[in-house]
Amino acid sequence: MGSCAAMAMGLRQVGVESEVLLLSHLPRKYGFIFEENKITYQDVEKGWPERYPLERFDALLVVDTGTWSQLPGLKERLEGWVGKKVVIDHHLTQEDWADVKLVVKEAAASGEVVAELLDEWEIKVDGGIATALYVALVSDTGWFQFANTRPYTLRLAATLMESGVETDRIYQTMYQNESVKRVALATRAQESLELQAGGRLAVMTLTRADFEQTDAGVADTENLINIPLQIGSVEVSIMIVEGREAGPIRINLRSKGQVDVARFAEGFGGGGHARAAGLKLEMRLEEAKERVVAAMGERMRVEG
Repeated sequence: MGSCAAMAMGLRQVGVESEVLLLSHLPRKYGFIFEENKITYQDVEKGWPERYPLERFDALLVVDTGTWSQLPGLKERLEGWVGKKVVIDHHLTQEDWADVKLVVKEAAASGEVVAELLDEWEIKVDGGIATALYVALVSDTGWFQFANTRPYTLRLAATLMESGVETDRIYQTMYQNESVKRVALATRAQESLELQAGGRLAVMTLTRADFEQTDAGVADTENLINIPLQIGSVEVSIMIVEGREAGPIRINLRSKGQVDVARFAEGFGGGGHARAAGLKLEMRLEEAKERVVAAMGERMRVEG
């Protein structure tokens, strides 16, 4: 969200019209970036317009993923479209469908790559762009706690602060501004917690009923998967999400480093980072859970 917003504002500075296409809802905690900077966006999670006006655009810029599996419904709509397809990303898992790719795998966040690109274009990083980039950094590094944080990340963060980022306000908006629905959903997730593989594997499951009874949405699951990693014995955390709407089962994966979850996810058509990855399965919740948990248990047994 932060990288998309920063790109939109940067393009605006040089007179390039753009529109952000969101394939999932804009979470409340990130909404302020779009609202305060008057960024035009389309949210198509509940359904695409009968005719989405792709012919208006010369290019499609995809930020923070290079795989179709994370772009539901988009591939089919691009068939026959003559515009250029561009990817800016930092994930290990990539597919070769873009005309141009800028992938920096050592970057902690796509926001780092976007920041370098805007600098190359000599675009002024004002308060709005700086805030969007800072959100991209802190959300992908766990506020600089995760192992992907590198010295460059912290130097960039300092530069963004000098451009007017209000760090306390961002922290409160992102982490101290939760809805009752999300807190209720987090309770359901923790109540579902199962420990397997001798306590090394944690599994949480959220069903359609959990979402309906708490009135929460899939966006409210963000970062819940990290909760079991607080347990000392847990090496891998899996969260299995059915969601309120019909669609694939979402599987989120996190690791403390002993297991490469990106490589595991690739075996199911997903991908991501070595310590944070995901995948989707078109099957019933129980079947998806059984397959993924069994496969991860075997992977952990083999790898020790």
